[in-house]
Amino acid sequence: MDHYIDIRLRPDPDFAPAMLMGALYNKLHRALFDLQAADVGVSFPGHKHGVRARTLGDHLRLHGTQARLQQLRSAEWLTGMRDHTQVSEVLAVPAGAQHINVARKQFNTGSPSRAKRYAKRHDISEEEAQQIYAKLAERRIELPFVQINSRSTQQRFSLFIEHGKPAASTTEGTFSHYGLSPNATVPWF
Repeated sequence: MDHYIDIRLRPDPDFAPAMLMGALYNKLHRALFDLQAADVGVSFPGHKHGVRARTLGDHLRLHGTQARLQQLRSAEWLTGMRDHTQVSEVLAVPAGAQHINVARKQFNTGSPSRAKRYAKRHDISEEEAQQIYAKLAERRIELPFVQINSRSTQQRFSLFIEHGKPAASTTEGTFSHYGLSPNATVPWF
């Protein structure tokens, strides 16, 4: 993770930034899936969390090796987004950068099928399970998210993204086709 590419959304009065970020991130997911890339991480330097202000912002940063990022930069995955984005060259990570984990966070939102499975696993009635899940669903989720279309399952869902606390050292690991990892870190600057 010694190099990065910055992709910034250009202001557009016809499209909300969240909508453009969703389209951009979906295209990135398809590109990472098609390349079977497990060596590209993402971060969102302008992200905000909180019930009223949760957004990924207008800045997507890709992290990886110079060769992999060059491959991504020259691929056609940004077709249709070029008018809406400003893409940097492949750049070296600044010396002394901290490191951060950017991970997917999943929430139990109380879907009927989850409640039914929970009832079966814990030998309780479906009504009891639905009450338990209703309490979980009442929690206010403060993390930013993007609406994504899964390349493997073809389902649309909300992908909640959590930025961990910056640290001085790096943690190696692999990344999903969303550029996220449960434990690996990316440079943070």
